[in-house]
Amino acid sequence: MAIVLIRQDGKLDLWKNAFLGQYPDLPVFHYKEPHPTEEVTMAIVWKHPEGSLAHYPNLQCIASFGAGVDFIIEDNTRPKNVTITRVIDPALAADMSEYVLGTILMYLKNLDTYRQDQANKSWRPKAYTRIADHTIGIMGAGTLGITLANSLLPLGFNVVGWSREAKEVGNFKIFHGQEGKTNFLRQSTILVCLLPLTDATKEILDKETLSQLPKGAYLINVARGGHLAEQQLIPLIDSGHLSGACLDVFQQEPMKQDHPFWDHPKIKITPHVASVSDPASVVPQLVENYYRLEKKMPLVNTVDPSRGY
Repeated sequence: MAIVLIRQDGKLDLWKNAFLGQYPDLPVFHYKEPHPTEEVTMAIVWKHPEGSLAHYPNLQCIASFGAGVDFIIEDNTRPKNVTITRVIDPALAADMSEYVLGTILMYLKNLDTYRQDQANKSWRPKAYTRIADHTIGIMGAGTLGITLANSLLPLGFNVVGWSREAKEVGNFKIFHGQEGKTNFLRQSTILVCLLPLTDATKEILDKETLSQLPKGAYLINVARGGHLAEQQLIPLIDSGHLSGACLDVFQQEPMKQDHPFWDHPKIKITPHVASVSDPASVVPQLVENYYRLEKKMPLVNTVDPSRGY
């Protein structure tokens, strides 16, 4: 049995060293070095090259380095009878909450606008809003969404959530289904997308959905770029229906240099950094499933490909 690491972001050696630093005897390889393909039972991947999983005839588990698995499910060349797992990590959820909280507070107090004004040496005081003025709508009531809500509620934010199916968490209201989505959107002055990317949620942030938000609402997308119908966002902002957006994820990453989002003054862009897997935190969870495979035990954090999460 062995583990292969497959990713294309230049971090293969970093991750391999993280595994061996905690588990020196672990048979772990990255896919660009010579390795025994027939011994590999677990592939840990992040946006892997299409077709790369077909090299492992004895694969038993395809594990995502992070919370997202859409790129695995969309790979039609992957072996279909192999279990898929994802990372559920409190550190990832906390990082995401801190990013969203910081973005919300900057928006409430116009801090991004003042940064631009400083660059232009322009003195333009603006009216600000308060926590009590806003309802934060969280699309997605999984680990990330609940963690975010639990960060916002003690600060006095009004929080509502939406999920595809009915869900009770106790400390804030969660709408569900198509009818519930309309009621949810109508009261969300700041909309945060934390949904998994599935066939049902692709481009869910389109004109039809975003037009149901209150006039002047603000959008934060930290889930997947595939959730946003990108060509429909700027007209909603330019018309005044949305006051702006903060986007950490995009249909194509990195964005092309001529993408209109780069130059729009009311769209804030970050390079997919809202929540990044920390090797020290994530490696033990991934290795636990490797040892479970070895002992023929049920795996943790498995994914239903038909649901997408």
